[in-house]
Amino acid sequence: MSLPQHFHAFRIHSDGGHRAGIEPVSIDDLAPGEVVIRAEWSSVNYKDALAGTGEGKILRRYPLVGGIDVAGHVVASTDPRFREGDPVLCTGSGLSETRDGGYSEYVRLPAEWTIPLPAGLGLREAMVLGTAGFTAGLSLLRMEANGQTPALGPVVVTGATGGVSMLAIDILTRAGYEAHAITGKTDQRGFLERLGARKVIGRGEMQWGQRPLETAIWGGAIDSVGGETLAALTRVIQPYGNIAACGLAGGHELQTTVMPFIIRGVSILGIASAGTARAQREQVWERLAGPWKPAHLDAICTREVALDELPGVFPTMLAGGSFGRTVVRL
Repeated sequence: MSLPQHFHAFRIHSDGGHRAGIEPVSIDDLAPGEVVIRAEWSSVNYKDALAGTGEGKILRRYPLVGGIDVAGHVVASTDPRFREGDPVLCTGSGLSETRDGGYSEYVRLPAEWTIPLPAGLGLREAMVLGTAGFTAGLSLLRMEANGQTPALGPVVVTGATGGVSMLAIDILTRAGYEAHAITGKTDQRGFLERLGARKVIGRGEMQWGQRPLETAIWGGAIDSVGGETLAALTRVIQPYGNIAACGLAGGHELQTTVMPFIIRGVSILGIASAGTARAQREQVWERLAGPWKPAHLDAICTREVALDELPGVFPTMLAGGSFGRTVVRL
């Protein structure tokens, strides 16, 4: 397939100050890679909003096309694993950080980080999941690799109305776990219950206690908050339960004691989704397309925008005004 001479992309510059917007680019403007795709869908993550507005130092070189997620069909490949027409996806892996990302009508990807779309998952569904769903799935994969089972008890999800956490509740329920939710937005209790949360707890209702070990409540946790919440979780997890630490919305410092670790055998597992090895990526996506596939993707995806609407999405997200997942139609 012949590629157009120019196509549209959301590109970020830092020459004399931050500037970003839709502009024409050519394939030769993009970072090198073995696989070229006609992009069909992307998504909007908090990291994308930081990069797109210049509010966060996400990009390590300039200029770059934004967007840490992308899905589409292969139009050219020098790697024999991929043929024209193959549906594929890519999340993280340096997109919109060290190489051009997914906010472009055509995207050039390294074959090593290009994942064939698993059977049972559509391209749009893959981007409703995106980095958020991948992070939630990776959290559970690592927890189970470290001995987590439903028999240990309910798994609590913090920051429950965030994209990662919404998907984590749905994924946990599909995987046979009893999911509990902690949220500061108790007006969304009914929504979280529809996703599968068996118990929804207001953030202000929690009485964590201050002793090194408190009464164990949950078998494990997926935590996107960090800070004091993560420290408190260590005190209330059942023996040999796991906490998947995947965010820092509430702070990056951690003040706790070693008591939960050496007396109860609690583990904190770091979830670094952007740099996950390919073998683990494939395992997560196979589960997300199969037994862990969330049952409520349509409800979790609350907004669909075109490429030229992106600049209006970012400020709302940074101001805390977005809810659910936003997909980008390319």
